[in-house]
Amino acid sequence: MRDIWWKPFALGLMAIPATVGAAPCELRSGPHRNPVIELYTSEGCSSCPPADRWLSKLRQPLAEEPVQPVIMAFHVSYWDYIGWIDRFAQPAFNERQRELARREGRAGVYTPQLVRDGKDWPQWFRSDARAILEPAPGRLERASASILLRRNAQGLVQASVTPVSPAQRWEAYWTVTENDHQTKVRSGENRGEALKHDFVVRGYERVAATTGPARLAWKPPAAEGDRAQQINLVVTDAQTGLPLQALSLACAAPLS
Repeated sequence: MRDIWWKPFALGLMAIPATVGAAPCELRSGPHRNPVIELYTSEGCSSCPPADRWLSKLRQPLAEEPVQPVIMAFHVSYWDYIGWIDRFAQPAFNERQRELARREGRAGVYTPQLVRDGKDWPQWFRSDARAILEPAPGRLERASASILLRRNAQGLVQASVTPVSPAQRWEAYWTVTENDHQTKVRSGENRGEALKHDFVVRGYERVAATTGPARLAWKPPAAEGDRAQQINLVVTDAQTGLPLQALSLACAAPLS
């Protein structure tokens, strides 16, 4: 198994001291592929708040279900010019959305956009939010990779990724998400609105393509205050961009 350590943290791995009594947080993926749900949204977009509210309905976990979704809200910045700067937006999120459009052969991007497992889901508003998570009866898909996520007391997250096929060429991306964010919008299309956001992506990092089993590491950005975070890793086919497996790890706040 190869080790792929992000350069900014490679030296830090050797310098991190052990913390007595600090229990690590760990999770392993199951045999079925977890659904990956992405919302592309903006606080400057007047049609986005209904999609934000729709996504928030997915906060109730699926108890005793064979799959557990990985859910992310990417705030894009290309609406900032019309009068309101979305504090959650990053140019990298714009590029990710454009990359998805290129893979599907679409000419452009739009908001709000729901993406399920790398594919556009334009009729989200016509269905109950839970429907996007539930596979058709008898249609559970076997995962093409397994993931083990582990976060230590200092907040460093490590992953072991093992594709089913040793010849599988794959890439991945990390995100860290937070719930219960609120914004009072003072200008632009949503002027005067008090917006609430869940699954907000606060950090995003791509993993270069590789083949076969590998180990990864990432130090996500610190949470806002004592806000809980979810650490997500999505492993995709390097050619198609479609998910092989994904996993979301929720832990208590790391020790400082």
